[in-house]
Amino acid sequence: MDSPRDPPSVTRLLKQWSDGNKQALDQLMPVVYDQLHKLASRCLRAERPDHTLQPTALVHEAYLRLVDADVTWQDRAHFFAVSARLLRRILVDHAKTSKRKNAAQVLKRFPWMKP
Repeated sequence: MDSPRDPPSVTRLLKQWSDGNKQALDQLMPVVYDQLHKLASRCLRAERPDHTLQPTALVHEAYLRLVDADVTWQDRAHFFAVSARLLRRILVDHAKTSKRKNAAQVLKRFPWMKP
């Protein structure tokens, strides 16, 4: 039964999604979106102030990765723990990509420099 804290049951929707019900994912995302956005905002607070990613973009990227994830969801807490880790991983990947782009630009400008 759904409780007032968990409408409609996030755990139930996660289990249905794990069982292959794609409609459960469509029902789940509006329920968890605000919490994911808050998690993304918290993750970004630890980053530099001029970071190019915004919380909304971070949540959308996480959504794309979560849709393809092969995870057997246990409950709401498991979902948010995995999501928080995924948000941090996206930030790390973004930083690595930015660093590579910057290094490539330096090499173009100064071809005599070696990486």
